[in-house]
Amino acid sequence: MRTHHFTLLAAAGLLALTGCSEAVTSKSKPDAKVGAPTSAPQSSTDPEALSSAAAAAAAAAGIPPSPTPEQRTIYLAALNKIDPEIVNGKDDKAISRGLSQCQSMKDEKDPTKRVESTNRRFISPNHPDGFGPTKAAFILAAVQTNLCPTY
Repeated sequence: MRTHHFTLLAAAGLLALTGCSEAVTSKSKPDAKVGAPTSAPQSSTDPEALSSAAAAAAAAAGIPPSPTPEQRTIYLAALNKIDPEIVNGKDDKAISRGLSQCQSMKDEKDPTKRVESTNRRFISPNHPDGFGPTKAAFILAAVQTNLCPTY
């Protein structure tokens, strides 16, 4: 698990540094007025290359890509069918928890431990200790089916 965290942090650091290393390709004219709008500096980094590098780093860390709108709708409906308090009106939080669960599942192959980690991760105000092993197993199935089917 530590390797995944390190990989993710290293990728995030590289992406942050890439944003700071823009080279200005045009020289200022000596007679340019102060405060006059100038053209934006050209970035030598292709945005597609950055996004594919970020996706590769996330995949290496065990984080699947964000779900499509259709996958998102199906996943949230599955969670609401198990218990409406799982999502509790916080769709983005439910998605985030699901993606985090995928990351945890990548290296953990023991089904019992997967259910336990799901129960710890998915909580609500009325269920601060989780929804119990039965609902956690259903939540885990929804996560795996909709967010990370290859795990």
